[in-house]
Amino acid sequence: MRYSFTMNTLVKTGGAWLVSPSLAAVRRMSVAGFATSSSSFSLPNWEGGVSMVQGASRGIGLEFVRQLLENNKKGHVVATCRNPKEATSLINLKNSFSERLFIQKLDVTDETTIEESAESVRERYGSLNLLINATGILSIPGVLQPETTLNKVEKSSLMLAYEVNAVGPILVMKHMWPLLKAGGGNGTERAVAVVANLSARVGSVGDNKLGGWHSYRASKTALNQLTKNVSVELGRRKDPVVCILLHPGTVDTDLSRPFQRNVPEGKLFTKEYSVQKLLHIINNAKKQDNGKFFAWDGQEIPW
Repeated sequence: MRYSFTMNTLVKTGGAWLVSPSLAAVRRMSVAGFATSSSSFSLPNWEGGVSMVQGASRGIGLEFVRQLLENNKKGHVVATCRNPKEATSLINLKNSFSERLFIQKLDVTDETTIEESAESVRERYGSLNLLINATGILSIPGVLQPETTLNKVEKSSLMLAYEVNAVGPILVMKHMWPLLKAGGGNGTERAVAVVANLSARVGSVGDNKLGGWHSYRASKTALNQLTKNVSVELGRRKDPVVCILLHPGTVDTDLSRPFQRNVPEGKLFTKEYSVQKLLHIINNAKKQDNGKFFAWDGQEIPW
């Protein structure tokens, strides 16, 4: 492992970590230095890169962690979830990849835990090369159910879906942005860092032919707009980061299980298949993909 640093370092402003020049600070820090293209120093460089999977305790998120670790023999993975002590599948992976898997608490409904997670990653790695926001809710027994008609819409359901599916990921992006900017594509085969937010085809306004599922659809549409907004900002800043949205298809997970009855034959994917397809898109992402919405097969989805 090589550590090399820049005259830029992170300072905290308004609750977020921002890049600010301070040579004295760099001399005092062992891991928290960050570089710019004009610096005479180079970026922190973890061979194989550092990836974060937010929402990693089960389902698609857990499969992302597994494939990232197994496919990249040198890459490091930060796996976050609400209750790490109860994430038995993650703990089992940790036993197999003790040197390359870092598990930490992050609750998308509690911004303090997001901020603490960013600070922990900053201190441990100094940068990120990939952020996958995998958290999502569709139904919770007795609390949230997809609405088939307008008269079943409830404010509490709308707000909960929006908080978890849209607000949470954008707050994670907010706090991880300096780390992604610092990392770029260093240590990977990409030229850029990638933010991959898991959306859904039902979040597309142009593709909506069936209606229903008001809370879930609207929250994913909001996630799409927020991600697009960030992609425009990061592009304007010329940061080495691209933001993409991914539709994984209908995957056999706890989220979709109550609603699989009407899935056409051959269209219910395993977690392994879907994540393999999504990682192919992520690993081949380029600057011109910034702000795009892709299906699992690489086809663009209309907004």
